Amino acid sequence: MNVIKKISTSLPGVFILEPRVFGDERGFFFESYNRQRMAEVGIVETFVQDNHSCSSHNVLRGLHYQVKHPQGKLVRVVEGEILDVAVDLRRSSPTFGGSEAVRLSGDNKRMLWIPVGLAHGFRVLSDKAQVLYKATDFYAPEHERTLAWNDPDLNINWELDGEPTVSAKDRQGVAFRNADNYE
Repeated sequence: MNVIKKISTSLPGVFILEPRVFGDERGFFFESYNRQRMAEVGIVETFVQDNHSCSSHNVLRGLHYQVKHPQGKLVRVVEGEILDVAVDLRRSSPTFGGSEAVRLSGDNKRMLWIPVGLAHGFRVLSDKAQVLYKATDFYAPEHERTLAWNDPDLNINWELDGEPTVSAKDRQGVAFRNADNYE
């Protein structure tokens, strides 16, 4: 009896997790994190920080990464729905410059594992979304970089239904061809 299902994506090391959900007329229960179960699917990193983001419809956050103190992230949504995006910044990867977009929601309870070496961002598809993610290293603003979410070389389909709401910092994101990346 599998407690968690691992689903591969087009990017090496990036995968979707579907937990087994136990539900009845009272509601539901599932393990959102269990170190032993995560190790069984390949996540052996230690998490040092949990983050919680609440955003309204069409907010687009990202694409963020840290050049020093890089972070692996385990992302899930507790309310609403997002399009979660990872971009491969590992020069040694066969998918360098490639991206993966996954719908995460409070309803599907899916999680996305994004290892070190990728940029991360998301767009809110629902009226509101609450996003939780575990990180493998601490936030280090002096080492944070932002990749241009709308870089034509990346050609990410954000499934836009209007102009996204983007922070001033994220509007300053650099093009992929000029971005710092990983070995």
